[in-house]
Amino acid sequence: MAEHDVTFDAIHETAERLAGEGRQVSIETVREELGGGNLGEIGRALAGWRAGRLEAAPTPDTGIPEPVAAALAGWLQRYAEDSGAPAREALAQSQADIDALLSAHGELENEREQLEIANTQAQAAIADRDETIARLDAELRNAKQVAMDALVSKAKDQLAIEGKDKQIDKLRNELERNVTESASVSDARLAAEMELVGATTARDSLANEVKDLRGQLDALHADRSSLRAEIEILRKRG
Repeated sequence: MAEHDVTFDAIHETAERLAGEGRQVSIETVREELGGGNLGEIGRALAGWRAGRLEAAPTPDTGIPEPVAAALAGWLQRYAEDSGAPAREALAQSQADIDALLSAHGELENEREQLEIANTQAQAAIADRDETIARLDAELRNAKQVAMDALVSKAKDQLAIEGKDKQIDKLRNELERNVTESASVSDARLAAEMELVGATTARDSLANEVKDLRGQLDALHADRSSLRAEIEILRKRG
């Protein structure tokens, strides 16, 4: 039963039923029987119920029985005690209800304090989380900047490498061209030197042949001179 559905009449009826069954009538037992209800409302309703029971309680017979006339004083004492017992019981139960309300109030206060502690801890956790998020966001921005700087540096290095590769290719081409030209010059020089060697060899051979021819010519001249001399001698003899 929801708390707003509990009425004073329902509380009184439940209390009467519990009392008729000889069970204890208290805020807890009534609330348990009702399946819910506000503790304060149940307590006020039970206080009114107990006051009504006291008012409706039958007045003890004040007639003095003859058999007990001699014990009138003792009987009056017992009467006073008996007539005050319901009031004392109601007072004790009311005090028990008050204690129960105070205990429930203490439990509510304890729950409120626990909720405040949990709220404080949750706020601290949220603050820590926000701080962690801010730190991670800053680290992410720094990482992005570092990555961007690395990419820019790599691009610069790549451009520098490509420029150097172009320079190397240019120098390689020039070197190959120079080697080719040097080889051509060397080949021409070698050919010229070979021709020069051949010409020198031919010249030396021709000089030798000329020398031989001169030797032969000198020998022929000498033979002719000898022949003329012999002819002249023979002519003189004849």
